[in-house]
Amino acid sequence: MMPSTSAHGSDAGTSSHSRTDLGRRLAARREQLGLSLDDVAERSGAATSYIQYLEERPAAPDAATLRHIAAALETTVADLAGGTADQPPGPGAALRGAELAELDEAECRTLMSGHGVGRIGLLTPEGPAVVPVNYVVDGASVAFRTALGKVPSFAAGSEVAFEVDRIDDVFSRGWSVLAVGRARAVTDEESIRRLTALAPTAPWAGGSRDLWVELSPTRVTGRRIVAPDS
Repeated sequence: MMPSTSAHGSDAGTSSHSRTDLGRRLAARREQLGLSLDDVAERSGAATSYIQYLEERPAAPDAATLRHIAAALETTVADLAGGTADQPPGPGAALRGAELAELDEAECRTLMSGHGVGRIGLLTPEGPAVVPVNYVVDGASVAFRTALGKVPSFAAGSEVAFEVDRIDDVFSRGWSVLAVGRARAVTDEESIRRLTALAPTAPWAGGSRDLWVELSPTRVTGRRIVAPDS
């Protein structure tokens, strides 16, 4: 028997830990596009209850159904199945006649706002390094957690570059934002509590990371790949 349905989300009582990789990717892509379960069902021709079931329970949809669902989510079967998880983004063909459009600072900050994973570029005792960090935006600043002695900790007290981007292989589109400025270690307890409350999750890298580093950009620039018909 299929579970009861909701037009705008999955059963609140279902733990994300019970989902399969396919279910998690399907739900994440649907939410990224701002689609409801009903939207995906209408686009793919599947029942709403079945879309919800795929998100929440182990299932093995046939190839044709999975292709229809992938098309409805504007992605590929390989992406939904996790076949591209270990590949760098951007292997798809470039758009014919595509151009790079400069983004103004307001657009850049909107794209960077909230939280996510970005890359911090800095100088370490071993030389230049670029490493990924989980970040949050706090007003006009960008902050991330690390630990003393870890590569990102050398950002404190230095001018650094922070970059965040999004690549859509399906449509060969994307954007990137670069923020440059001086970083500092956050030491006052009130700011540490505020940043910790802003962080939606613990750092993906795990372990004890109780040093907050904050970047106040003096320059924010960005570019977007624009299709000829945009």
